[in-house]
Amino acid sequence: MESVIVLNYDYQYLNKISWKRAVCLIYSGKAEVLKQTTKLVRNAEKTIALFIPLVLRLLRLVRAVYRQKVPFSRKNVMVRDGFKCQYCGGSEDLTVDHIVPKSRGGKTTFENCVAACKPCNSRKRNRTPSEAGVYPMSKPYEPTIMEFIMIQMRKENIDSFLKEIGVY
Repeated sequence: MESVIVLNYDYQYLNKISWKRAVCLIYSGKAEVLKQTTKLVRNAEKTIALFIPLVLRLLRLVRAVYRQKVPFSRKNVMVRDGFKCQYCGGSEDLTVDHIVPKSRGGKTTFENCVAACKPCNSRKRNRTPSEAGVYPMSKPYEPTIMEFIMIQMRKENIDSFLKEIGVY
């Protein structure tokens, strides 16, 4: 299934949606197509044919109401750490490791959790980094909303697309 990138009226990244939802936004006059694929879709009567969009821009500004903080989740820890183990740099079988184990009073927060592959997580077990002799490559931190938007824009290659069309 094709996913479509949705940009706000001011070209800020908002979300990814299905191509079917994107077609609904286009035909209701709420969005314009900035880039499209070469895949053609038609309705059942074959009266309408269009290319599946890749990037949409909303025609009205949506005020994105963000929380004060990025919510803690496994996915957000992985995104912050670049989907790489913070002990060995691998990217297979990733889990979330508590630097100070929960059994020793460690909290489930961004500052205490890192992405770790299963072998490294098993090697560390229920010990602190100094006891296990393994240390994270970078100090864990709580990311900001803007960092997440920029990471997503780079991941989707939106920043180079916006430069290409002359937005910045």
